[in-house]
Order: sequence, then C-alpha cells, then structure tokens
Amino acid sequence: MSRIGLLVLLLGCRTDSYQGPPSDHFDGERFFQPGVEEHKGFLAVLRWRIFGDRTDWPDAVANVEQPALPESVQEGEVFVTFINHATLLIQLPGLNILTDPVWSDRVSPVSWAGPKRVRPPGLAFEKLPPIHAVLVSHNHYDHLDVPTLQRLSREHKATIIVPLGDKVWLEKEGIDRLQQVDWGHKQPLGAGVDMIFTPSQHWSARGLFDRNRSLWGSYLLQWAGKQIYFGGDTGYGPHFKAIQQAHGRIWLAMLPIGAYEPRWFMKQAHMNPEEAVQAHLDLQATRSLGIHYGSWQLTDEGIDEPVRALDAALHQHTLPKEVFEPAVVGRTYRYRLDDFTRGG
Repeated sequence: MSRIGLLVLLLGCRTDSYQGPPSDHFDGERFFQPGVEEHKGFLAVLRWRIFGDRTDWPDAVANVEQPALPESVQEGEVFVTFINHATLLIQLPGLNILTDPVWSDRVSPVSWAGPKRVRPPGLAFEKLPPIHAVLVSHNHYDHLDVPTLQRLSREHKATIIVPLGDKVWLEKEGIDRLQQVDWGHKQPLGAGVDMIFTPSQHWSARGLFDRNRSLWGSYLLQWAGKQIYFGGDTGYGPHFKAIQQAHGRIWLAMLPIGAYEPRWFMKQAHMNPEEAVQAHLDLQATRSLGIHYGSWQLTDEGIDEPVRALDAALHQHTLPKEVFEPAVVGRTYRYRLDDFTRGG
C-alpha cells in the first residue's frame, strides 16, 4: 500500500460507537459474525498490496445500454435498473427504491485518491424518478456514499435505512429521515411492500479505528406474495439457506459476483461467481442478477472475469444462463409476476 493509500485510510477514521444491549452478533462494543472468523486485518492488507497479482483494468469503459424507465409501473410488474456496482433502482407499483446508492467518482474518504470509477453511472442522478426509500447494506465507501445520501435526503426527502451504528454519524453529515435497523427488523415501506433486514457475511469500517462499530446486512422485500432479495456485499455462508428457510423461496435475487481475488484474503467477505451460483440455489431463487462488479477496481481480478466465471459456474451446475444474468450497467430489466419476462 502506498503512503497515499495509508493516508486515505487514516483520513477515513470514524469512531462513533453504537450504544445498545449485547446480542448474538453484538458484544456491547463491536458487531461480529456468529460462527465466522473475523475478517483479516491491516497487516493482511499490506501483504496483499505488496505481493498481490493485480490485473490491469482499462481507465474508462463506455456504457452500451440506455435505461428504459417506465412512465408508470403497472400491477404485477417490477423494473430493476442497474446503475453501477451495488446501486440498483427497483421500481414497484407506487414505490421507487434505491440500494447502496453511489454517484461519486471515487469510493474513498477523499475526492483526490482511492478507487476511481471506470464506467459512468448507468442513470444520471438528475433522471431519477422520485425516490421513496433507500436501503444501505453497510458503511464501506463503495456502498455508503455520503455526498449521494446528502443529495437524496435534500432533493428526494427519501427515507434512508441503514444498519445499527450508522445513524448518529450520518445525522452529523446533515442527512435526515434516517432509520437504523437490526437483523430481523421488519417494517412497511409503503404501497404494499414490506422490508426485512437480513444477515450477510461481511464487516464494517470507514477507517482504521472503527472496525465493526456498525452492522452489515442484506434486504428482503415482500411484495404481492413474492420476495425480492438484495444481497448487498457478502461472503458465502449459511445465511442464504437460513433466509430461505425462514422466509420462503426468493422470486428475484440480486447477488454480488465481483471483488473476490485473491481468495485467501477476500473469501470471508466476498463471494466469487461459483459461490454466488450456490447462493442462488440456496435461496431457491427463480431468477438472479449478478452485481458488484465492473465499475471500480477494488481487487485483483480482471474487469470481465466475473462474467466469464459466472458463465462457467452456470455450465457446471447445468443451469441455463437466463436464470442468473450478470447485470449490465444502464440496462432496465422488466419482470412480471405471471410470466417472468424481461424487457428493456
């Protein structure tokens, strides 16, 4: 890691602590993953950055798709637009939701260093429809972007849902209408849609000294008797089967497929495409979209490697390609309750 990289980490320090009773995933000071070894620390980061085999990415990639947002969403329809990384616009009848919204160029504590996007957002912020709810999976910079949340709070008056431990410091950043939630929390979002905050296998930090001071997780949307799952950022673990067993079969899943090399460092926190296919099977998902790849180089694999590896994993499991597609930046996917067709 360069001196600049170390400085970026130090500048990102966030030491606000969640105050709450201990639980099976909170020891009174820090959150933890039950039954899972803690993610590797700073010395392992140094080892990776010094000895890693990083594949070069292009400096810039043009988007080939244009969003096809609906003028209105009819009963029985859902539209999903892949904006970048883990940012998706989910449009249901009467409700527009954003997941892990990031429109900044860099996913970093500062605007002058850190991972820089190689693809523009698939949808310009100015072209968003009115946003009613924002779902944030955890506080890493590629998932929680303060400037974007500030703008959503100011311009859209959206309800912003974050994990335990992230509300207080975000309020200090001038962000309003925040709710913080624990695993298992369920609440209505409106328009007949319920949200459940479900586990993931990950960790949290904004700098070197606030590790696991806030929670992480995934989201389940219950709508019209179906379930839509947003996996956020996660390693492969037993939580996928547990979610399916607790809540039933998933109708549509959005699962991370990128940022997974080297495996000795990333395995606990980031699935590779083969593991993502296993997660798809564990969830008994009817369809899945692969996300969390191709916008910022965070790890060692090449920019297109997740797509190739997903294709190979589907072939290995004798699954047709249409059941688990790698999401294309800028593409709008249309799904229907009756026939599960896609358009856009």
